[in-house]
Amino acid sequence: MLKIESLDVAYGGLRALDGVDIEVAQGQFVAVVGPNGAGKTTLFRAISGTVTPRGGSISYDGHDLLAVPAARRPHLGIAHVPEGRQVFPSMTVLENLEMGAYTEAGRRRWRDTREVVFQLFPVLQERQGQLAGTLSGGEQQMLAIGRGLASAPKLLMLDEPSMGLAPAVADTIFDRIQQIHREHGVTVLLVEQRVAEALESCDLGYVLETGRVVMQGSHDALIADERVRKAYLGL
Repeated sequence: MLKIESLDVAYGGLRALDGVDIEVAQGQFVAVVGPNGAGKTTLFRAISGTVTPRGGSISYDGHDLLAVPAARRPHLGIAHVPEGRQVFPSMTVLENLEMGAYTEAGRRRWRDTREVVFQLFPVLQERQGQLAGTLSGGEQQMLAIGRGLASAPKLLMLDEPSMGLAPAVADTIFDRIQQIHREHGVTVLLVEQRVAEALESCDLGYVLETGRVVMQGSHDALIADERVRKAYLGL
């Protein structure tokens, strides 16, 4: 579904991504983990089109993604749930979800996807008339994920969904992400600093450090890798 080859991104001469290769097959749950500054968010921005790579290629579902304008990429079935949630604070919960449903597939399937979102996150149904800016951090993260789902995506990209959340709330968010993947057949690409949780959920994982993929493998292989256990799992 998604194939990234030799991807290079630089900001003002500083190389943020250096020859990155990543593949995501349809139906997979893929995690990209690593420390702050590793280039994880830059990777997502390159896929979404908000930064322009200086080299490499990104293909998605038969398309040369780098030839597709950023505004068209959601219509291909790519939903990007950004770092820091970025809900529209002066709009209601329902209006935020409706903003997510602006894609062609989202408009067609709005009634169905709205019900899916409300089943996953009942608090959003209870507070659908409430201003998004008055929600708690965890509720805003639920709304950001729901807004992504409202576009009826084939690929759901989640950037640091646990950021700034209490551990119990973050655990709930991870449970819902797994449910989205397992029950609704959505391909998931997750970027996350909480390495243990991310690797526990994924089929395939990549470890990104200073803009390069330094390790990759199945869930079992990475969990068993001594370097991962020492550097990221505290074992």
